[in-house]
This record gives sequence, structure tokens and C-alpha cells, in this order.
Amino acid sequence: MSIESIQEPSLGGDLSRRAMMLGGSLALLLSGCDAKKAQPSFHGLNITGANYAQAFSLQDPEGKTRTLAEFKGKVVLLFFGFTQCPDVCPTALTRAALVKQILGPDADKLAVIFVTLDPERDTAALLKNYTAAFDPEFLGLRSSLADLPALAQAFKITYKKVPTGSSYTMDHTALSYVYDLKGHIRLAIRHDQPADQLARDVRALLTETTSS
Repeated sequence: MSIESIQEPSLGGDLSRRAMMLGGSLALLLSGCDAKKAQPSFHGLNITGANYAQAFSLQDPEGKTRTLAEFKGKVVLLFFGFTQCPDVCPTALTRAALVKQILGPDADKLAVIFVTLDPERDTAALLKNYTAAFDPEFLGLRSSLADLPALAQAFKITYKKVPTGSSYTMDHTALSYVYDLKGHIRLAIRHDQPADQLARDVRALLTETTSS
């Protein structure tokens, strides 16, 4: 066997391997760039693809049944609480009102929904007045007391009554959920996340969905 016949396959194989390695590295880099473009960076917890918090069917203050699906076309900010909440709920709704101010002309693309965990005391009229005190466009929803445990489980929300003398308060999950324009669950927002960060997350979803 000639020297050429030995060397040529060896050199060709080496070049082929190098080309394959370079090509693979380039493909990874390009796919990494595409992934970064496809997945914006959020301040809130990214729970895209979660198999919970998918849907609801609840009553608004006028007695009309409302579903999550009807809000497609808007980013939805969803929070669970109760009207006699001393701090967490007012803070969350005040932040939501500030987010709408920050959004300016895009404020109408954000729907804010407050679901009560205390349907025993939160009547339809009380719920309507409570949400309107923060923003007339905020929507308060309620379930029956019997349906509440299943609703909370479906959204991974914990709650319990805490006796306070002759009355009670409620301990509950303080996270808010954010849905994109297609109605998909995307983010879980911490109670201490500032309004400006939440507004940027909302804008990212608006931009992401309208450009896709």
C-alpha cells in the first residue's frame, strides 16, 4: 500500500471530523441565539408550560359566568385574596393599578382579575366596590363556598381561616399569575416584585406574542 493511500484518508478523515465539530458548534451557537430570542428574560418566575392554573368558570358581581378563555387577546394578571385582607391584597391591587399607569396607551391590553377566597363574606356587591376602589376596570370574581377547594387546588393556591376573636382572617398564597395574549399561563409574580418590573414583564409578553 502506497504512502499516499495511507495519508490521504487520514488527512481527509481529520478534516471531516474538524468540519463536523465546527459545524456542530456553530449550530449550537445559532440555536442558542434563537432560544434567547424565543425566550425573553422575565423578572417574574417563568412557569411557561405549567399544567396547572389552566382555566376557571366563576361569577362576576352581576352574576354572569366568566371564563379565562374570554380574555384571550389581553395579558391577564390574576390574584387570589379577600376583601378584608389587611395588607397583601391591597398591596397587590395597588401595584396592578400602578402597572397600568406605567403601561400608558397599552393599559387596556392588561386585564386584572381578583378572585376571592372568602365567598362567605365577600358578596357580589362588596367585591365590586372593593376592586373598583383600585381601578374601575378591575374585575372581582367569586365561586361558591363548596367549589372553592377544587378551584384553589387547580391553581395551586393554599388558604385557611385563622380565628381572630369573634371573627377570622385568611392566610393564603400571595403569588399573582400572568397569562399571555393566547391565554397561556406564563409567569408567577412574587408579592415583593416592584411595579416597574411587572410592567416590563407585561410588555415583554405583549411584544413576544404580537411578533410571533
